[in-house]
Amino acid sequence: MTRVVVIDYGMGNLHSVGKALESVADSERVIISSDKEQLKQADKIVFPGVGAIKDCMAALSLDLRETVLEQIKNKPTLAICVGMQMLLESSEENDGVEGLNILNGKITKIKSNDHIKVPHMGWNKVKFLKDHFLLRNIPNSSFFYFVHSYCCLESSDALAETEHGRNFISALEKDNIFAVQFHPEKSQAEGLKLYKNFLDWAI
Repeated sequence: MTRVVVIDYGMGNLHSVGKALESVADSERVIISSDKEQLKQADKIVFPGVGAIKDCMAALSLDLRETVLEQIKNKPTLAICVGMQMLLESSEENDGVEGLNILNGKITKIKSNDHIKVPHMGWNKVKFLKDHFLLRNIPNSSFFYFVHSYCCLESSDALAETEHGRNFISALEKDNIFAVQFHPEKSQAEGLKLYKNFLDWAI
């Protein structure tokens, strides 16, 4: 049985993510855990995150961080929202925060004006820049649900982009890692397709 561990470090809508994964699981077992041994035994990793990145980085204790980094680099991994941002090089949020530097790119504040609201909240199109297994059976320019005030504008690992005032990177991929700025668990049918593709993903 495939073991899918959603990392519980106190910062993420874990219940919603876990329930969405369970709803599309076949023989997979979905576990929400911060236990290092559970992470080591996992076949796949989900790395969620909500709130301020500084708080998320602080919540990922040094002891747990080493295990998380080791597992993320070696197993199929799906990172969501601030979880995605944490994998990048840095963020200008909270006066500047260093990321885990696994994916290429930096996080900057979304610039607001009379037409562009911050936070960027609600449904928006995700335009795929190239093919990927996790996008299987999902039409290009499908709508997904976003809630964020900071974004990545450029990355050599970019997989998809979304427009909110200007284009920003809404999905990235590198080797065994797939990362999204949007929330699949809040994105109804297309979000569940992405979760199902992740469960089926073989590297």
